[in-house]
Amino acid sequence: MKSIILNSQQINDKIKRIAFQIIEHNFEEESIVMLGISGQGFELAKRLKTILNQESELTVLLEELTVDKKNPYSSEVKLNLTDQDLENKSILLIDDVLNSGKTMMFGLNKILNIPVKRIASVVLVNRAHKRFPIEADFVGTCLATTLQDHIHVSLIANEEIAYLE
Repeated sequence: MKSIILNSQQINDKIKRIAFQIIEHNFEEESIVMLGISGQGFELAKRLKTILNQESELTVLLEELTVDKKNPYSSEVKLNLTDQDLENKSILLIDDVLNSGKTMMFGLNKILNIPVKRIASVVLVNRAHKRFPIEADFVGTCLATTLQDHIHVSLIANEEIAYLE
């Protein structure tokens, strides 16, 4: 049985609010780097970038961070940026749902050896089942669920929905 968590309007409102929080948090920065985790995390990052470009003077570099969410232990995390592209930058690591923290941890591991200015995490839905020490800095909504529940997010234009199954 599906239970709607966020409808299209609510998702768009949450994304706008997160974008303004990012602007406020980075008011001293000239540029930021947004790393959207492949899939819906990258879609969320693209939407945030659009709003940031409209509402701020920030220069935003957006890249997709490819993490195999089903099998991150035996696959390579891919990012098409050099270390120099990230050095001394404020980085935003973005995904649709923060569940156990595993995907974010693997994404974060890709950039930990680079001397960045700061790293913040962004999620549309934050769950309370952490197995890894990852917290979201910018959150659309928090939701307590059971371990058996699964959250689906779709950011397809005009069909945005987040639901619990």
